[in-house]
Amino acid sequence: MYRIVYKKPLNPTVTLMDIEAPLVAAKAQPGQFIILRVDDDGERIPLTIAGYDRDKGTVRIIYQIVGATTKKLDQKAEGEYLQDFVGPLGRPTELDGLKKVCIVGGGVGCAIALPIAQALHAMGCEVTSIIGFRSKDLLILEDEFRAASKQLYVMTDDGSYGEKGNVCVPLQRMFDAGERFDKVITIGPLIMMKFVVAATKPTGIPCVVSMNPIMIDGTGMCGGCRLTVGGKTKFACVDGPDFDGYEIDFDSAMERGTMYRDFERHAYEETCNLFKAEQN
Repeated sequence: MYRIVYKKPLNPTVTLMDIEAPLVAAKAQPGQFIILRVDDDGERIPLTIAGYDRDKGTVRIIYQIVGATTKKLDQKAEGEYLQDFVGPLGRPTELDGLKKVCIVGGGVGCAIALPIAQALHAMGCEVTSIIGFRSKDLLILEDEFRAASKQLYVMTDDGSYGEKGNVCVPLQRMFDAGERFDKVITIGPLIMMKFVVAATKPTGIPCVVSMNPIMIDGTGMCGGCRLTVGGKTKFACVDGPDFDGYEIDFDSAMERGTMYRDFERHAYEETCNLFKAEQN
């Protein structure tokens, strides 16, 4: 059993938790993920590691409440326990030798991008971060990104905070001004990553994408995270989650990502109704 030592809502649909898991914390690296089960009857879900404290033996997760399992997870309180918390899994993000990097995060993907930005900053790398959200109400982790970045751009689709527009606006502006990076690392919705890759490609700068948004089972057995990379079939959970963005077939990945939407919505609504019944 794994104790929840800290819980904090970041916005109406996103929550941060620190989990007591010393063996995982001892090995965790930016870019890796864990698989958890809320209880004995729960399904396994993969969540990317959003931070870790080796001294305290804790691992940070940040999740969006989008389905039945994340709803059940969010009903847990500090001091309560999770049934399983396995990891670290996946390949760590490759950071060695980087001197100047642009990190582009979108929505809850910023939770995955943050430990990468922090690790690069700790290595002495010059980090430029771009984080994007639909509106101010959904903004998360601004202060943490600012502390890890030489330059931070905050974008909102509706202009309610920061600069109005998507994450490609400041990225393209920097490229047009002659700015160059050793690498661009982007994490967020598939459509966002697709356009970040498209904006970066003319520069020839290496562009790495994290394909964790399409992971389901986290072990490679379900096939849900199957994707085409350079014409070959790969699995995000066992071969990634980081890949060369120029080799990803984003269109097929986005199409596959919609396959279980109706099922997930039904399961979420059932969980909500069960929770309301228990409250009454």
